[in-house]
Amino acid sequence: MSITENLAWVRERMQAACARSGRIVDQVRLVAVSKTKPTAAIEEAAAAGQTIFGESYVQEFMDKEKEIREPVEWHFVGALQTNKVKYLAGKVAMIHSVDRLHLAKEISRQWGKIDRTIDLLVQVNLGHEATKAGTTEEDLASLVRQIASLPHLRIKGLMTLPPYCDDPEEVRPFFQELRRLARHLDTLVIPGVDMKELSMGMTHDFEAAIEEGATLIRVGTAIFGERQYKK
Repeated sequence: MSITENLAWVRERMQAACARSGRIVDQVRLVAVSKTKPTAAIEEAAAAGQTIFGESYVQEFMDKEKEIREPVEWHFVGALQTNKVKYLAGKVAMIHSVDRLHLAKEISRQWGKIDRTIDLLVQVNLGHEATKAGTTEEDLASLVRQIASLPHLRIKGLMTLPPYCDDPEEVRPFFQELRRLARHLDTLVIPGVDMKELSMGMTHDFEAAIEEGATLIRVGTAIFGERQYKK
């Protein structure tokens, strides 16, 4: 199928998941994860009505951002090194993967240089996997308080990348836990913190994520096909 057809299929599945969980589809935004994909694929998706694209590699994003002429919104969804933050300043609408204070300070500093503010999500490593970034549940509230004290940042919610499971039902508890953590943080009433966004769910499990409250789903393979890994 074409990218346009794939997008229509994903949107149908989003609508069905929302219907099953009593939500309206407007409560869920689709982030088309376009890392390793050519600009032509992004342009085709944009022409089909897709507006938000997620990138994970700074250099690749910089190249694409210069080439794409469609009015798209860029999100950075991958692990981010502090020395590369400056290349994103003013060019992305949201960073999903903030997991440490040092990184948040650099983001604040770089956006401060252009006198702008950036929306952030704090990444939580719910599976405690050594190969994945993210703060722990135990350190989350403290980290959120520290980040919230910085200027030029708005904490908008949480993100997680749970362990891969063939059966999406096995991943569902991780989505439930992220929602519980967000609700707990809301009760703390931390200035500058709004837990309105839950970034969770990918190609193989986004329907379960929607049913558990996802507001941002990060889908790549179902839209663009199998990933072309960088060499």
